Amino acid sequence: MATTSKADFALEVAVVSDTGTERPDNQDFARHQLMGESGALVVLADGVSGQAGGATASRMAVESTFRSYQEQSAQLSPGKRLWRAVQQANIDVYDFSVVVTELRGMGTTLTAVAIERGQLAAAHVGDSRLYLVRNRAITQLTKDHTVTGDKIRMGLLSEARARHHPDRSTLTRCLGRELIVGLDRFTRRVQQGDALVLCTDGLYNALDESDIARIVSDRDASSSCRELVDAANQVGTLDNVTAAVIQMTGPTSLADEDTGISTKSVFGRLRKLVGSRAAR
Repeated sequence: MATTSKADFALEVAVVSDTGTERPDNQDFARHQLMGESGALVVLADGVSGQAGGATASRMAVESTFRSYQEQSAQLSPGKRLWRAVQQANIDVYDFSVVVTELRGMGTTLTAVAIERGQLAAAHVGDSRLYLVRNRAITQLTKDHTVTGDKIRMGLLSEARARHHPDRSTLTRCLGRELIVGLDRFTRRVQQGDALVLCTDGLYNALDESDIARIVSDRDASSSCRELVDAANQVGTLDNVTAAVIQMTGPTSLADEDTGISTKSVFGRLRKLVGSRAAR
């Protein structure tokens, strides 16, 4: 589904998810919805492999995020609505795993993006990724919440070595495992010609970032998604592979400074949100 209008802030969105070449089932789940010509909500999740309920966790997290986002007042900023929606999704997945003992401990990554009139808001936990491709240059906007990701940020491991490290997929946090989850969230302006790529590790572990940038440049959203997934399968991805692409097709205002909000700065507010539940 896409819109091709060149009106101010116009965009187009597409999602493709595939089992991949080595897995018997697909534990990834992604969904998108356009909101007029200038807005979109895109949510992508990757159920934690090796755990019961990975597919259940990813689907439930995405659907809960959508439902909670849409139930909130449109008077709130997209960033605040998104943060609250993902936190509610975490509670929903956690509560379900407590009730259904066979799914105890299930979890999922989640990367969610809301765009409205050229303003991007994102919420993220786990090792799925959000990239920005601008003028054929690619930038990873999210942090990997993995053992190797932490070591890279501390200067203990190079990105080249991390790519083949045995702990590269070992998560340090994910959605659904605990009643309270530490989310990364940020906002930034995007501009005409930008492409945003949300993807699971089955994609970025198979393709170089330069290949991702090349594929999404000068293509529409639907063609970009299909080509990304096909390229990962052609090299033999070892995991499920999912890509969501947002192409900014219309003119936007000049980009403002990015605004990052750390996990620590929102942790107190989160405790207030679920404090009454945790106290039971």
